Amino acid sequence: MYEFAAAATLAATAAYLVFLRRQPVRDLGVWILALVTLSLGLAVTVLYTPAGDLVPALNSYWLVIHVAAAIIAGGVFTVGAAATGLYLLRRRADARDASGQATRGYAGRLPAAAALERVAHTAHLFAFPVWTFAVLAGAIWAEDSWGRYWGWDPKETWAFITWVLYAAYLHAQSTAGWRGTKAGWLALAGYGAFLFNFVGVNMFITGLHSYAGV
Repeated sequence: MYEFAAAATLAATAAYLVFLRRQPVRDLGVWILALVTLSLGLAVTVLYTPAGDLVPALNSYWLVIHVAAAIIAGGVFTVGAAATGLYLLRRRADARDASGQATRGYAGRLPAAAALERVAHTAHLFAFPVWTFAVLAGAIWAEDSWGRYWGWDPKETWAFITWVLYAAYLHAQSTAGWRGTKAGWLALAGYGAFLFNFVGVNMFITGLHSYAGV
């Protein structure tokens, strides 16, 4: 978990820097930095355990493929979640002030809602197929290691729930009446499922993926 968290924060930072070159979302960086700092702090103080020997059944090149894809998707999902949260905040503030005046307070200093929505949507469009590939690669790895592609292990189940929620978000973005705020809440639900899969399942639920050692 320590190594995954450290690598995912690197992926999130890199993804934000790419978006910063294309969209006027500099203020999003404060929240990305906050999430990165929190993640690294927890990784060092809570999640760190000395590296142990790899379980022989898992000694496969699919380890690198599956975990690398999950790290990249997780990092970009983090940027998407931060942009979505700020988008919902900015959109709510804009809707509250329908007089045509500039939105006041902290929300008024945020990037425009349209820019935040573009970042969030683009991040999810990129990360979703990478996550899909991570799930498929994990299934292939499971067949190679355990003799079955899918067994509804807790981590497999929550990986699928995460996939469904993000698929629902992308579908909602193209559905009249759901794009915007409703779609944004689906995206945040997907990120919540992703975090639970990483923290909750690893630390509190016993299964074939119980290798955290925390």
